[in-house]
Amino acid sequence: MLASSLANTLLLALLALVFAMIIGLIFALCNVSRNKTLNAVGTIYVDAIRGVPLIVLAFFIYFGVPQGMKRIIPNFRLPALQAGTIALAMNCGAYMAEIFRAGIESIDKGQMEAARSLGLSYGTSMRRVILPQAFKVMIPSIINQFIITLKDTSILSVIGYPELTNTGRTIAGNTFRSLETWAIVGLLYMIVIVSLSRAAKVLERRIKIGDK
Repeated sequence: MLASSLANTLLLALLALVFAMIIGLIFALCNVSRNKTLNAVGTIYVDAIRGVPLIVLAFFIYFGVPQGMKRIIPNFRLPALQAGTIALAMNCGAYMAEIFRAGIESIDKGQMEAARSLGLSYGTSMRRVILPQAFKVMIPSIINQFIITLKDTSILSVIGYPELTNTGRTIAGNTFRSLETWAIVGLLYMIVIVSLSRAAKVLERRIKIGDK
């Protein structure tokens, strides 16, 4: 049961990270844009989402949104996996936006000027010149954010998704063996998170070596 729930946890975290990267990139581009409207949209999203606790966001999406949608679609429901993915992706996306923004701004402005002087449009310059360089710098931060998101999946036990913490609570309640159960749950989290942390450090060293 714990092995199965660990797989559910990793699936949820991975799905959330994929969508969070898309959300983060969109709002990061808004934040670095010279257009004041886009800049305001990006800033409002990041500040608003970061200002709401994840558990509140999860309750809103899992309980609030379906209740509102039932006024339009009577049989509308949102399964725990979808609701959890949306909540985590929105939350993680706000932090990803800041990671992407910092990565883009770390690239020398001369790179953009050189690309534009060659006749490339702003969008093409960003896609082919700036983002590939920025992404290389951002890889360790993205892995660290994935680790945070992985740990945040435990919060979604409140909406009944069978992730590791929720399953651990069920097993502990049924067997009355809390010590062993939570020790194993903690060990499983630790193995995955330490492995990812080591991977982030290895990538960071390789990036530094490659830049020399």
